[in-house]
Amino acid sequence: MLSKALVAASLIASSAFRPIEAVPTVSAVGSKFFMSNGTQFFIKGIAYQKTPDDPLIDTKQCQRDVALMKTLAANTIRVYHVDPSGDHTGCMSAFADAGIYLLLDLDTFNTVIDPIVASWNQTQYSAYTKVMDAFVTFNNTLGFFVGNEVIAMNNQSLAAPYIKAAARDLKAYRDAKGYRKIPVGYSAADIAELRPALQNYLACGTNSSESIDMFGLNAYEWCEASNNFQTSGYSTLNSYAQIYNVPIFFSETGCRTSPPRLFQDQSAILGPQMNQYWSGAIIYEWIEEANGYGLISYGPNKSATVTASDILGGYSVAGTPTPMSPDFSNLQAQWKTLNPTGVASSDYKPTMTPPPCPASTAGGWLVDGNVALPSLGQTQQTGTATAATATSTGTAANPSSTKAGASGGKEITGMSVGLVAVMLGFMYWL
Repeated sequence: MLSKALVAASLIASSAFRPIEAVPTVSAVGSKFFMSNGTQFFIKGIAYQKTPDDPLIDTKQCQRDVALMKTLAANTIRVYHVDPSGDHTGCMSAFADAGIYLLLDLDTFNTVIDPIVASWNQTQYSAYTKVMDAFVTFNNTLGFFVGNEVIAMNNQSLAAPYIKAAARDLKAYRDAKGYRKIPVGYSAADIAELRPALQNYLACGTNSSESIDMFGLNAYEWCEASNNFQTSGYSTLNSYAQIYNVPIFFSETGCRTSPPRLFQDQSAILGPQMNQYWSGAIIYEWIEEANGYGLISYGPNKSATVTASDILGGYSVAGTPTPMSPDFSNLQAQWKTLNPTGVASSDYKPTMTPPPCPASTAGGWLVDGNVALPSLGQTQQTGTATAATATSTGTAANPSSTKAGASGGKEITGMSVGLVAVMLGFMYWL
């Protein structure tokens, strides 16, 4: 006979899981995301990498953050690195209870695809599948990325087949395990010379098992209040999305040349100019760092010892989140009025076919057509990149540097590259 204590513990445990089970799942259908209740899903997201290793294991901190995220009307977070052996139930339950979904990168610091000596090997595959295994049980897992800005310069495009091979094998693993068809995709740097070749290549081909399920773009073009849909270059990006056959969205955005940020691009992305083609945006980023992109602050770091949890000296990574004024309220005001309804899944009949596989060009795209994808364990020397060949450049020390893009807009670069560089630096301190 079960003891009263055991019964009580069982009830508590079951209640903790209930929000995760109750939240509708999201799937990719054609070029759109749909919730399992038939409603089209548009991302209002925030980049949420508070610690180098895993922000989803501190339940109390997640609960503090989610309470404030709800006031923003956020419905998605993006996390770049996790420890698959950690217990994520508490945080995922807190986010699920608030109707917030997770976009998760599968790579780790040691298993990213190297654009210079590209490879897709068993070590990488095993690491990615462990992360997938750890998160497929949560209904509010929205999607997985097999890479983030792997190709950061235009002459690194020969790494693209390895990205596509990773997506192929992770989708095959997902299906062989009988998992829910959580979308598998890629998050790309906004490189003018590779538009739209990279996004089209990753989705092209007649064999859907070898193509991505979704495509994210890290774009920092709409920077000043004087910018608009045309001058920012968003009109060009929009033209590339109109024939895309899988969901496309901004996996990072939130340009900053000088404070404050107004987030005026959200009215275009989530408004009638773009929402028939785009599925929303992720704002960079939740926590305040030295780059000034934070929406909240936990206050100054009082610790005398710098640890791996201190992303940058002087900034805490835990505590009561306090909105950064006026950026937080500016985003809140934008999202408050932007609630696209889209189309019901029952009325949606996808007609888009995969884009043609792009031919190689002198401008930087080096993959010629629908080349055979590398097998697991294959490595290729893709060449040495130099910063002078790329439109999108930048450094972790100056992530808000801008450079005019081919579209006529401005591209702020180095954001994700800078984030990874900062995190990697802490690994050497441990």
